[in-house]
Amino acid sequence: MEALPVLIMIVIVGFVLRRRIRAAARPVTGRGLRLLLPLLILPLGLPGVWNPQLHLTLKEVVLSLLFGLLMSVPMILTTNYERREDGRIYPVKSKAFIVVILALIALRLGLRSYLSALDPAELAMLFYLIAAAYIVPWRIAGFVKFRRIQGAARQEDQGFPL
Repeated sequence: MEALPVLIMIVIVGFVLRRRIRAAARPVTGRGLRLLLPLLILPLGLPGVWNPQLHLTLKEVVLSLLFGLLMSVPMILTTNYERREDGRIYPVKSKAFIVVILALIALRLGLRSYLSALDPAELAMLFYLIAAAYIVPWRIAGFVKFRRIQGAARQEDQGFPL
């Protein structure tokens, strides 16, 4: 495994973790649609699935998607929101989330070494499928959790105790 891609990935993970930690100090604004923004970027990589130069088997695609879905479960479980004293909704700080992110990165590095015999383009597409399969359910579940807290806050503000 080359050192440069690993170094780039470590830097990106550092930025993601830093952003996540800093985001917990700021409220989620509006209707929470910002939580779904990554879903608008994901389709940009989708045409690669139909690239005739890639020779992915159905089994590889299905296993990648299933693995991604499995990886989304801890992400969903560690993503929560709370209403604070100022009445706004914030992400809950979670050390478990950081552990989950680091574990996912370690799994990705392990898989990259294990699947090193694959063509780099095929490997990249499999990792794209894995990422899409965990980002989509994670972001949708996070949005649903946010909206649930927001709905409860509205009812409480209108004088309907829960």
